[in-house]
Amino acid sequence: MASITKQPLSSGFRFLSHKTKHFDHSLAEFCQGSDVPKTISESVSDILAHVRKGGDRAVLAYAKKFDGAVLTQKKMRVPLSELKSAAKKLPKEDMRALKAAHASILAFNKNGLPDDWISKNKDGAWAGEKFDPLNRVGLYIPGGEVPLVSTVLMTAVLAQIAGCPQIAAFTPAKRGGEISPSILAALYLAGVTEVYRFGGVQAVAAMAYGTESIPAVDKIFGPGNAYVCEAKRQVFGVVGVDSLPGPSEVMIIADEQTPVAWVAADLLAQAEHGSGREKIFLVSTSLDVLGQVAFEVMEQLEQLTRSEKIKPVLEDGFICIHVATYAQAAHVANYVAPEHLELMVKRDSAIALTGAITTAGAIMLGNDTPTVLGDFVGGPSHVLPTARAGRYFSGLRVTDFLRRTSLLKYDTKSLRRAAPTVAAFARMEKLDAHGNSLAIRLK
Repeated sequence: MASITKQPLSSGFRFLSHKTKHFDHSLAEFCQGSDVPKTISESVSDILAHVRKGGDRAVLAYAKKFDGAVLTQKKMRVPLSELKSAAKKLPKEDMRALKAAHASILAFNKNGLPDDWISKNKDGAWAGEKFDPLNRVGLYIPGGEVPLVSTVLMTAVLAQIAGCPQIAAFTPAKRGGEISPSILAALYLAGVTEVYRFGGVQAVAAMAYGTESIPAVDKIFGPGNAYVCEAKRQVFGVVGVDSLPGPSEVMIIADEQTPVAWVAADLLAQAEHGSGREKIFLVSTSLDVLGQVAFEVMEQLEQLTRSEKIKPVLEDGFICIHVATYAQAAHVANYVAPEHLELMVKRDSAIALTGAITTAGAIMLGNDTPTVLGDFVGGPSHVLPTARAGRYFSGLRVTDFLRRTSLLKYDTKSLRRAAPTVAAFARMEKLDAHGNSLAIRLK
């Protein structure tokens, strides 16, 4: 990437200027770093095939190989008593936090529940839609190095609102089969009682194909690492999947009035996931802001407990982009389609950018709205499209847990009104049997 330099930022982070002759090409090259390596796709394909053929035995072998979890067939599923116990023993302040987030997520997403409807069309026939919950859904809850307790609520609450009768959750376990008590408590609070203590590609395979002990699901939801995301992509068609949310992303558009320390803190918060494949973008019309934030990032980094995980993300996945106008900033954002977008600019500029940017997974407006609010408690689900999928996917919502069925009811009178149009299409498409299927009813 010849156009991406290490200057003028003294920190040595990647820098790209909109003035660069091949700016769009250089930005595209940087974003292509999210492409899945062949080694990952082949490894995922092998694991999926082994679980599809070997069922429970293969699942248990991979749980031991990748997570060190020594499980038996009977121990794969978490008993209800363990869920209840985790909820009962959770510190009161943690349970209060879970309940507060649960209430916010429930209140926000209830608004997205569609109503059945029916009305008359131009022929006088009845036409409408009905919505039914998916029968069986699978939730992937990351629980390795960082147990994503919030993901439980960000998926399960939506499934409950939709009315899905069967909700199965999968999350990695430690060597003895232990799962984060906070995850178990959150699952119990959300009403999920079918829980399995393994994750990874093997969990995606079990959800897609089923095993002797686990019925296959209709659709898989939830974020994961590059392997999990690739596994979901490969099983799509056998089973439904969500927007393939992978390693975290954030873009911050900042101006001179923004506290530099706040910007740096928000960038580091998303880099903290630490898979090494996160993407972190800082965009500004000010070179001074870019330089100051980059310096502040290095200052704060040394104070963080996960600094060793964050450093590779900053080295490989962090880029500072200088633009001349907010129109150029919007162009950058619409190309990248970031999972999280923070508009840390003046109010009028934030409003204008919100209207101009059409591909972000979630937009946080103003200096007082860090991404962490969307991650934990704001209300909208934090399961959002990554790797530029925001160009054609939206963040998770209740309708993703529903099926829409269209409804039509004609009678003789409305059938006669539709007959000329149907006859014309049958003639144009040379499908006389189509035309006859209506005409025969009017003879």
